[in-house]
Amino acid sequence: MRHRLLRGLLAAALGAAALLVPDAPAARADGPSEPNCDPLAPVECLLPFPNDWYTRPDPATDTGRRVSFGATALPRATAGRPVDPTAWNRSDGFSPGSTLIAHVPGLDPAATGTAPLTGIGRSLAPDAPVVLIDTRTGERWPYWAEADANATDPARRALLIHPARNFRDGHHYAVALRHLKDGAGRTIPAAEPFAAVAGRTLSGGHPLRARQRQLRPALKALRRAGVRSEGLYLAWDFTVASTRSLTGDLFTVRDDAFRRLGGRSPAFAVTGVTDFTAGQDSRIAREVTGRISVPGYLDLPGGPPGSVLHRGPDGLPRRLPGSTRLASFRCEIPRSAFRTPSYPALYGHGLLGRRSEVAAGNVKAMAAEHNFTFCATDWIGMAEEDIPVVLGALADPNLFPAVPERSEQGMLNALFLARALIHADGLTTDAAFRDADGRPLVDIRHGVGYDGNSQGGILGGALVAASPDIRRGVLGVTGMNYGLLLNRSVDFAPFQQVLDLSYPDKLRQQIVLQLFQMVWDRGETNAYANHLTDRHQVLMHIAYGDHQVANAAADVEARTIGARLISPALAPDRSPDAVPYWGIATVASGRLPYRGSAMTVWDSGTPTPPLTNTPPAGPLYGHDPHSDPRNSPAARQQKATFLTTGRVIDVCGDTPCTAAPTS
Repeated sequence: MRHRLLRGLLAAALGAAALLVPDAPAARADGPSEPNCDPLAPVECLLPFPNDWYTRPDPATDTGRRVSFGATALPRATAGRPVDPTAWNRSDGFSPGSTLIAHVPGLDPAATGTAPLTGIGRSLAPDAPVVLIDTRTGERWPYWAEADANATDPARRALLIHPARNFRDGHHYAVALRHLKDGAGRTIPAAEPFAAVAGRTLSGGHPLRARQRQLRPALKALRRAGVRSEGLYLAWDFTVASTRSLTGDLFTVRDDAFRRLGGRSPAFAVTGVTDFTAGQDSRIAREVTGRISVPGYLDLPGGPPGSVLHRGPDGLPRRLPGSTRLASFRCEIPRSAFRTPSYPALYGHGLLGRRSEVAAGNVKAMAAEHNFTFCATDWIGMAEEDIPVVLGALADPNLFPAVPERSEQGMLNALFLARALIHADGLTTDAAFRDADGRPLVDIRHGVGYDGNSQGGILGGALVAASPDIRRGVLGVTGMNYGLLLNRSVDFAPFQQVLDLSYPDKLRQQIVLQLFQMVWDRGETNAYANHLTDRHQVLMHIAYGDHQVANAAADVEARTIGARLISPALAPDRSPDAVPYWGIATVASGRLPYRGSAMTVWDSGTPTPPLTNTPPAGPLYGHDPHSDPRNSPAARQQKATFLTTGRVIDVCGDTPCTAAPTS
């Protein structure tokens, strides 16, 4: 039902999205037009990407640099206006989850021996043809590399290099491509511009002299790491954004809003109470709806779809004077709460969904089985009402900052709901949250939990990281980094149609997705992952072979946050990897319970997902297990125990965890 509804909304919104894009002459696709494009990659501006050629020194930032895209550097849609780079140029570096993009005509990754998704450990081999170096520490960085399987023109096929765990915030990296081969096993020579830059010192008047001077420190760092200039096809460097640059918008909004709140509960109003008989609902006794008052930080009164953060002269978000949002919420109180006060938790809804998903059968089941009261609010920015803007942003990237920036207001709404849920003067003071004798139905003494699925897992890590009240969060069927996820998700198919119209060239599409990620970072877990578990605990539940949220992205997240894999994770020979779950520490089931962040894999028997950057679409990939973990009583037991005690318990014995397929 959910997917049919989404498809209907997408079809209706597609026309609305078209109205958001002004008519303009079609952009050229025959090469760069920006005067400051990197001369090392003349085929397409912004390549290779990410790239410090597109930054400038700035002593006021934590990295000492600032992204500095020119006025015409960002790819323009075929029927769109020039893309204003302001939102991108606020960053002091690139995304910590950046996929590296290069263009290597004729490259054959297999003949070259690049490390594939199934052999990440090969990326650290001394003779690896792709080398990533953290220049601050000298550490080799793990990755997997692949040719873009979506390319329609072999001459413009991207080489994609994905970090196997996120790059460190604020660090600087050097990249080397060497000894690359074509399909016949012949070495591909370096393009003339790079050969000149990597060679002898150029004269002061040479057009590549500035590029040579800028690249020399990276080449020296590579030589220190044992990467010689002989055989180099291409080398470049980039800086990762600092923690403050990545998280500053959300944390500024949070800190200002809670400072204004002081020690009080957010103001709220209950707007509806529905009591169910046991015959009507055997699990939920009462449903409560209402509104929470939240300071508004979006630039339009009421913060409608398409709004972005209101900013002061210093570029930081500020409350729009006099602006207060009324965030609607919905809570489901189980029958068990009328015997013993329930544990409070927020629920995070799925892709472009609504708060009403808190009434889904699996959420009701967990509430009833384990005495949870779940409350939810719409995750504005990525809610149902935002679909036209999301579609419009694919046709006109000028609209894209509204997606993550409105999501940040949505996170603040959820943070205020959490505070109201556990404050002594909050929701439990209302009769709707008390029984007939006036006894509270929610136990506010032990904090509040978070449980989100799909989009609720992808964005939920950022919410948990930002929350002063949520101690532990369950991220269900999760991953992070939409720039990595979208190509690999069946959910992206209708959106891909818009992207194909806007950017028919697949090489350019890859650049656009990574540009989106730079801004999207501020509103999803990718930017917060390096510090997510510094003060919080996270339990990841993964569906093996998930059609909607790629397992590869979940593995990157687990490596980044330091989540331990509950083992055995899969039956022998189930994984195609040379070393299954490479780089993820394990906890054997016999060593449980475990106190810390963890990842449990649930296997429904679905075939292994594609090993390329394509979705598991079609009958070859069988049943989509995306909903199976949350519908497993054993999975709900593990989640509930984790949220209430912080312990990851054994619910599968000494065998891999399985979940029955659900329709």
